[in-house]
Amino acid sequence: MWVVRMSDKQLEVLRALLRSEEHLGPALQGAVEALDLARWDDLPEAHLPWDEIETVARRQGISEADVIWDLAGKRNI
Repeated sequence: MWVVRMSDKQLEVLRALLRSEEHLGPALQGAVEALDLARWDDLPEAHLPWDEIETVARRQGISEADVIWDLAGKRNI
């Protein structure tokens, strides 16, 4: 997994570049969705249902990060 810091302008240009492609395969479609969610955790009003996330993680024997990843993958944006 890569972690990249971009300015708002760089993020905007990357989104536009990806959206300009005629056909996005599943990986690039996921990249566009990830870019849309990239600043989600920067919002002061954002919150996660930690009780539910901890319960699901414990029940499935996975980390909270994996639960969040699964939840983010199911969003229809």
